[in-house]
Amino acid sequence: MLWQYTKRDAVKNFFPLPNEIFSLGLSFGALAVYSYLLYCEDRKTYQCYPSCRSIGKSVHMSVNTVRKYVAELEGRGLIITEPTSIITRDGRKHNGTLRYTILPIQNAVDLYNQRQLRRLEETVERMHIRKKLEGNEEHPA
Repeated sequence: MLWQYTKRDAVKNFFPLPNEIFSLGLSFGALAVYSYLLYCEDRKTYQCYPSCRSIGKSVHMSVNTVRKYVAELEGRGLIITEPTSIITRDGRKHNGTLRYTILPIQNAVDLYNQRQLRRLEETVERMHIRKKLEGNEEHPA
């Protein structure tokens, strides 16, 4: 028996995940949260407003764990978060959900490469210092 596949619309029910995301060394949890944010984002404004609770339900994480991975994504230059507020019908102001803005992936790639280069330069500098110290130990003054 041959399997019948339903034809899929390339635009509906899919969202893009940039290939470069896999070269940034993200943890699996940050990758899951980032994927969910891309799923939710408005493709015109690059923003979305899911609560940490709804992200957690979707990717099977606690609220605190979601917050940890959101902080990782911010630190990697993939997203920006901003607090929002709402005004209730009786006029009281309350905190809303965070506004997530998805940044261009190239920003994160550039930041990652800069950090890698800085680590390499620091390693080379430590090696030079170590060689100088070893040379001084062999020839005491």
